[in-house]
Amino acid sequence: MLMSEIKRVIDQVSRDKGIERRVLIKALEEALKSAARKKYGPKIDIEVQYSEETGELEVFQFKEVAETVEEPMLQISLTEGRKLDAECEIGDSLGTKMDTATFGRIAAQSAKQVIIQKLKDAEKEAVYGSFIERRGDIINGIVQRIDRGDIIVNLGQTEGALPVREQVPKESYRRGDRIRALILDVHQESRGPQVVLSRTHPSFLTTLFRTEVPEISEGIVSILGASREPGVRAKIAVASNNSDIDPVGACVGMKGSRVQNVVQELRGEKIDIIPYHVDPAKFVCNALAPAEVSRVIIDEDNRSMEVIVPDEFLSIAIGKKGQNVRLASKLTGWHLDVKNESAYNQAMQSGYNSLMALPGIGISLADALYEKGFYSAEEIGKASVEDLLHIRGIDETLARSLIEAAKTAAEAAENPAAIEPEKTAADGESEATVDEPAGEMPGEPVDEPAGEPVDEA
Repeated sequence: MLMSEIKRVIDQVSRDKGIERRVLIKALEEALKSAARKKYGPKIDIEVQYSEETGELEVFQFKEVAETVEEPMLQISLTEGRKLDAECEIGDSLGTKMDTATFGRIAAQSAKQVIIQKLKDAEKEAVYGSFIERRGDIINGIVQRIDRGDIIVNLGQTEGALPVREQVPKESYRRGDRIRALILDVHQESRGPQVVLSRTHPSFLTTLFRTEVPEISEGIVSILGASREPGVRAKIAVASNNSDIDPVGACVGMKGSRVQNVVQELRGEKIDIIPYHVDPAKFVCNALAPAEVSRVIIDEDNRSMEVIVPDEFLSIAIGKKGQNVRLASKLTGWHLDVKNESAYNQAMQSGYNSLMALPGIGISLADALYEKGFYSAEEIGKASVEDLLHIRGIDETLARSLIEAAKTAAEAAENPAAIEPEKTAADGESEATVDEPAGEMPGEPVDEPAGEPVDEA
């Protein structure tokens, strides 16, 4: 290659490969240094500079001016030095321009290998840089091959891998098929950048909506959450910062055109578009639609909600194999426990009965405890004396006795075998009477008397 052609080659390679000019120039400088050291040895002191004006690479050899020359490649005599610079003195460093044609064939071959390696490294860096900036975007590719279940996709500049865990179940692809996927991550490896793709990540769903719905890309409508069971069902929460624009309607589109485009790309995955609400309880009610919600009980400490629905809506709220409530829980970020009204009322009645069973509690005191959020003896056992003193009709002595009785009742309920010896009757008695433990819920079955016949239906 003639030195006069270097500038043209640098510009062409930079344009074709997408590599910055300074990276290419640095690679050429390193290659010429390597070639010079191959020719003259590793001790030679040289500098390589690229001239933007002439478009040439200039190689300079530096030698120190010395009285006695011991290393000809590193030193120059004062007499010789003054031929180059009349004002030089002992200890000065003088540089002379070298003729690159004298480097020889082997040195030139070495320079070529360095250039090729540097170009490969620079190209890998350029590809990595371009894809790492696109992480979270959707990219189109062509299926190249299947490798142990992973789909290898041709992305143009490099290959991407769609791992098995990021593939939608029941989706199948053959070589040559076009595929769209999310750039999930980019790894820098020795063989080159590895692009990890995904079709199951919730961001794939939200990015598809961003491309289909102009209001989202313009920032008028925001997607505030998404949850998926890939290939089956998904939920997204949307909100609008413009009161004149309905976020759900914007995502659905005219006659459902926008959402249908997303559904087709996801191969028929059903999508629920949920209006977001700042009130967590209302947001949960929206997320469980189309089921109606009667009541929501919030436990902020454990970030959980008990959701009560009419009996006829229980199966709708839970969904097939718990799918609806599971997606709603992921979307809202709250643990949801869905119950029907019958089970809830029964549990509340059972809790109320357990309160009535505690010694020293009448109907009025049980109602007062109920109003303050103590719905069962179990909750009394977990309370402190200070908590109970806020309730009318309870002093410190009664509070301590109630807590102790509630704990005893809870232990008895958890380990009924522990109280078995107390139920043992004297030898020879035909009937045994068992005192009901303090705090045991009325209506709980009592052990049958010994020897008493049991009617069979």
